[in-house]
Amino acid sequence: MIKAILFDLDNTLIDFMKMKKASCDAAVEAMIAVGVRLDKQNAIKILFELYDKYGIEYNKIFQRFLTKINRKIDYKILAAGIVAYRKVQAGLLEPYPNVRPTLLKLKEKGLKLGIVSDAPRLKVWMRLTELQLQDFFDAVVAFGDVAERKPSRLPFEKALQELNLKAEDVLMIGDWPERDIAGAKKLGILTCFARYGNPEAKESEADFEINNFSKILDVVEQIRNFKYDNQKS
Repeated sequence: MIKAILFDLDNTLIDFMKMKKASCDAAVEAMIAVGVRLDKQNAIKILFELYDKYGIEYNKIFQRFLTKINRKIDYKILAAGIVAYRKVQAGLLEPYPNVRPTLLKLKEKGLKLGIVSDAPRLKVWMRLTELQLQDFFDAVVAFGDVAERKPSRLPFEKALQELNLKAEDVLMIGDWPERDIAGAKKLGILTCFARYGNPEAKESEADFEINNFSKILDVVEQIRNFKYDNQKS
C-alpha cells in the first residue's frame, strides 16, 4: 500500500509552459516597441533557442537575447522586457484544474505528499507560496537541495529520506518521461505519467497514466485494491 505521492511541479501541478509562453510573448512585444529590430516570430524563436541552451529557468535570458541580437545590452529595452514579463507571469501562474481539492482528498486519505523538482529551490518555494500550496507538502526537494537534476537518483533518494519511507511505499507523478518517470524507476518507485502536462509525448513507460489531475485519486485506489487483492490471495 502506498504511503506517499511525489509530484513534479512545473507542468504537473502548475501549468508552467502556458505562463512561460505568454510572458515571453509580452516581453518580446515590449522590447520590439522600444527598439528591438526583429519581427516577433523570429525574436520568440531566438529567445527559446537560448532557453534550450541555458535552461528554462535561466534568469538572465533577456540579457543573453539582447547581446545575441545587438552585441550589447540596452537597459531601456531590457527593463521593458523584464517588466512586461513579470506582469504577465504574476497573472498567469496557476495550478491545473482540480489540484487543490485533489490534494486535500489525498491528505484526507492519510497520504504524505512531496515535491521533486528540477527548478531552483527559491523558485519552487515562491511558486508554491504564491499559489498557497506550500502547506500541503511534507517534503520539497529542488535543485540546490541536491547537486543533480532528474533523472539522477539523488533527488528521489533525498525525498524518500525526508519522508522516511522506502521506494515501494511511494508513487511519483510527472510530465517528463525521460526525467520524472525514468528517474523514479531507477529506485523502484511506482510511476504515473501526467499526460495533460505533455500531450505530445509518445510512450511514457510509466505504470499509470492520467489526463486530468483529479484522476490520481483513481490511481491510488487501483494501487491499494491491487495490493489488498494480492495480500488476500
